[in-house]
Amino acid sequence: MPTKVQLGLVGLGKMGFNMRERIRAAGHDVVGFDRDPDVTDAASLAEMVERLAAPRLVWIMVPAGDPTRRTVAELGELLSAGDLVIDGGNSRFTDDTHNAELLAGRKIGYLDCGVSGGVWGRENGYALMVGGAADDVERAMPVFDALRPEGPREEGFAHAGAVGAGHYAKMIHNGIEYGLMQAYAEGFELLEAADVIKDVPAVIKAWQRGTVVRSWLLDLLVRALDHDPELDDLRGYVDDSGEGRWTVEEAINLAVPAPVISAALFSRFRSRQDDSPAMRAVASLRNQFGGHAVHQAGPTSGSGSTQG
Repeated sequence: MPTKVQLGLVGLGKMGFNMRERIRAAGHDVVGFDRDPDVTDAASLAEMVERLAAPRLVWIMVPAGDPTRRTVAELGELLSAGDLVIDGGNSRFTDDTHNAELLAGRKIGYLDCGVSGGVWGRENGYALMVGGAADDVERAMPVFDALRPEGPREEGFAHAGAVGAGHYAKMIHNGIEYGLMQAYAEGFELLEAADVIKDVPAVIKAWQRGTVVRSWLLDLLVRALDHDPELDDLRGYVDDSGEGRWTVEEAINLAVPAPVISAALFSRFRSRQDDSPAMRAVASLRNQFGGHAVHQAGPTSGSGSTQG
């Protein structure tokens, strides 16, 4: 029988809530804390810690940046020597060294864990990429095994390296995800624009078996098209979590060419512009040097001059 463990889980949003339920379903004890009284198990972070037996194991699932740093600092005041903290959010890998050093001063262990699986993870499991000391990883393994997909451990879990490696691996994973989604999106737009194609959803659905472009992302696109065949219920505005930006920054720092990921990130920026100033400048320049037609702003459109 797997070793039963007790876990404190901070942050019960879309990911954290489902993770709590999956860990509990595996037979472990989870005490969750969230500011939302409808989902929390403890009234405060301090109460959550008090309900955990030492040595304690605490997993953080809160937004990256200041919220995570503040939570780590608060836990540093509440926990004791021998306890272990895991940051499972989307923190930048450079934050992990600071968090680990802060907790190490109180002899509290620290692991960073990149988690992928989204809202489907409760049912399908989560891919986990972990950074930190091997002893700490082994101690938390019952939780990792509860969260990862069924099947061989190495196909859903990796001890990627020292502190920071888990979030670094997840950062690159998300950068790749940006590129894959952009390729599917551009393919969809080309199919939509082609008069010869009469059933775009049928074409994309036919790619789900036997083709080299089949993937879970493709399955999700098919699911979206089943609901909205032309995807016209949505505005083409796309946020980025930050990890795509960090991936591109790392590509620059390491002099590694990453044109696909970079282009996918910049496409997301463009999606937020109703009327792109950059594209207006390009149109103006094309008109100035080549006399190419331009579309005037407002209800009517016109052409530019034909200067050489």
